[in-house]
Amino acid sequence: MNRLQTGAALLGFTCVALGAFGAHALENRLSLEAQGWWQTATLYGLVHAGVVLNLSTRSRDDGARWAGELMLIGSVVFAGTLYAMGLGAPRWLGAITPIGGVLMLTSWAWVAIAGFKRPKA
Repeated sequence: MNRLQTGAALLGFTCVALGAFGAHALENRLSLEAQGWWQTATLYGLVHAGVVLNLSTRSRDDGARWAGELMLIGSVVFAGTLYAMGLGAPRWLGAITPIGGVLMLTSWAWVAIAGFKRPKA
């Protein structure tokens, strides 16, 4: 197992666990706004865990691995700050959330560019 694959698996595991925790243990304890943050963090984390897992299988493609690393870091920052705010962390933490979003967007752009550069089969 490679580092990127391990990161994808941990991100997916954490998002499933926290999603279930939020839906059941925190169901009546989170404000509507906090519930929205929690759901967004879970959705983005799970989607990006799957993509990072896919990118981890392209061991010979440095561009895919670089995109995967950016996507993994961005997902952790994005989802992590939303989960933290949902649990009552200071709202200024929301100013860090877009950094994760920009890293995720950059990684998607990197994947798109790599697709244009790949020779046709």
